[in-house]
Amino acid sequence: MTTLHPDTPTIETREEVMFFDTDCGGVVHNIAYLRMIETARTRLAAKLGMALSEMAQTQLYPVVVRTEIDYRKPAKLADELIIHGHLEKVERARFWCAFEVRRAADSHLLITCRQALALVQMPQGKPVRLPPDWSTRYAHLTGPQ
Repeated sequence: MTTLHPDTPTIETREEVMFFDTDCGGVVHNIAYLRMIETARTRLAAKLGMALSEMAQTQLYPVVVRTEIDYRKPAKLADELIIHGHLEKVERARFWCAFEVRRAADSHLLITCRQALALVQMPQGKPVRLPPDWSTRYAHLTGPQ
C-alpha cells in the first residue's frame, strides 16, 4: 500500500475465502470481492463518523454511486485476504474510498478498487452535502488527485 498522509483515515480487515466465495474450480467469484470491500468500507465509514447504529437512527447513509475495480490475480479457497482501505478524496457532495486486496501468505496484490459515495437522507432519497468540517479535517484530500 502506498504511503498516506498521517491524517488520512484508514482501515484493515481480513477475510478467509470460504467455499461460497468460489466457483467449482476454487477461484473467488468477482462479486465476492465486493462483499469483502463492503465490509471494509462499512468499518471505514464508522471511522468517518458514520457508525451503523447512528445511520439507523439518523437515516443518513453513504451510498455507492460508482465502483471502479481491477482484478489482477485470483484468490482461491482458504486464502486469507487482507483488505486495506482509505479515504482517498473529498469533494463537496461526494467522497472517494480506495481499497487493495492482498493475499496474506505472499502479499500479492489481487484487487484494486475505488468507490465514490454520496450521503443520502432517507426515506426521501435526497442527497446531502458532506459534513462542513471535512473540508478542513481532510484538507489534504480536497485538491485534484
